[in-house]
Amino acid sequence: MRHVASSVDVAAPASAVWPLLAEFRHWPSWGSTVRAVRADADAVAPGVTGKVQTILRFWLPFRITDVEPGRSWHWRVADIAATGHLVEPVDAARSRVTLTVAWPLAPYAVALRLALRNVKRLAE
Repeated sequence: MRHVASSVDVAAPASAVWPLLAEFRHWPSWGSTVRAVRADADAVAPGVTGKVQTILRFWLPFRITDVEPGRSWHWRVADIAATGHLVEPVDAARSRVTLTVAWPLAPYAVALRLALRNVKRLAE
């Protein structure tokens, strides 16, 4: 399936950015559509499940499907393939964060751009 991607370069090493994306406690601070998270773990790992509260205040179940520690993760929300998250080092002091969404959900790219702006602000 084709995907839409948005990226931002961040003046912080990938090792500093990864926890923002991977630890559930940080999600509401950068996720433009996330108010709260309840999960059976503290961070993303294959098979971790939980619930995410949307900005509209309803809760949706999620499952983390794929994780490459320190680099990427994907999930399903309400059993629908949702966003992908990738952190790549540019050099020792900078990284690139990319968020993806499947083509049929392309309008959600607006939310991804807002999230990337928040990640950049928090990381720098």
